Amino acid sequence: MPSESAQPPVVLVTGANGYMGRQIVPALHSRYRVRLVDVANAGRTDIEVIDLFQADLSSLIGLFEGVDTVVHLAYKHSAPGSNYDGSVQAVDKFEVEFGNLRMAQNVYRAALDAGVRRVVVASSNHAADWYEHTLVHQGLKDVIDPYELPLADNFYGWSKACYEHLGFVYACGGLGRPLEVVQVRIGAPRELDGGDYSADEPPAPKPGPAFPTGIARFKRDLGAWLSERDAQQLFVRCIETENIENEHGVPWQVVYGISNNTRAFWSLISARQVFGYRPVDDSEVRYAAAVQKLLIESVTAGGRVGA
Repeated sequence: MPSESAQPPVVLVTGANGYMGRQIVPALHSRYRVRLVDVANAGRTDIEVIDLFQADLSSLIGLFEGVDTVVHLAYKHSAPGSNYDGSVQAVDKFEVEFGNLRMAQNVYRAALDAGVRRVVVASSNHAADWYEHTLVHQGLKDVIDPYELPLADNFYGWSKACYEHLGFVYACGGLGRPLEVVQVRIGAPRELDGGDYSADEPPAPKPGPAFPTGIARFKRDLGAWLSERDAQQLFVRCIETENIENEHGVPWQVVYGISNNTRAFWSLISARQVFGYRPVDDSEVRYAAAVQKLLIESVTAGGRVGA
């Protein structure tokens, strides 16, 4: 942050009226001059309506001028309900996800051309889904490291991994100058309700990724949980940390976005060491009553993760 006598930097937030935007933007308003963009304003006068999914580069350059940091949250779902809505076959989700990758390219390119310092991108834990589905839930791996090669078993995760790789192209300086890029692999930024979980829940439909069900799903969500105040802290740290160069001098980082969860299976090493992230919440404490009922009193409780 600049000194009190200096003017706060301009932070542009795409997808500002979306789920993550509504959690993060209030914290940004108190620290920066905020420019908000979304595909619709939902009656709000502070949000500029621009469809980044369809926009061409020439229409974006002016929007990005004078901006210090872009927080890119905008995203178009690949299915009516969510990315994992079974009403759309998995193989048919490629085209929408490819469009989201094009939107990320629009953001990176406009940021580069407009002189933006840094882009903080909402990636996803699903960029490394294969490790979770195939290894973690089978007890073959304890923790997924942010430095591991992102491997996804679905097009949603594939597109997020592509965001990360594309961001590296812009960060390494080969396009004229390094554009600083941070990828936040967001976990589960929502409140959990113990009543939503049951040992009698039927297994996930197949073929497809091996999503946990029942008690295993509750353990998974406890490990992935991200509280609102921890999300705000993490994004502020991603905006304000001065030096984000990796060991090779490239200003490009991948961090996991979760709280300080007892059952975490994603590593916060880069978030802690590079950005000084200090999450204050733990799902094991926040949802202690549900943990007591479903995991301590239950005869099916065994293990930190899995069934």
